[in-house]
Amino acid sequence: MYKLDRTVFKIQTAEEASSHATYWKKQSAEERLKAAMYLNSVAFNFDINNPPRMDKTLYSERKRD
Repeated sequence: MYKLDRTVFKIQTAEEASSHATYWKKQSAEERLKAAMYLNSVAFNFDINNPPRMDKTLYSERKRD
């Protein structure tokens, strides 16, 4: 599983940042989605194994003419 270390920060050159993009492009779509889900769980402070449900009361359906 991934672990986000909030104490680490490094200024990068464009080449270093590009190497990270190359790394993630080599990963499978499933691995990229897992990493994105983990980062969302950290950013929005929810348990990754129990994500919040979408509040469907905010949305409504209607016919388009």
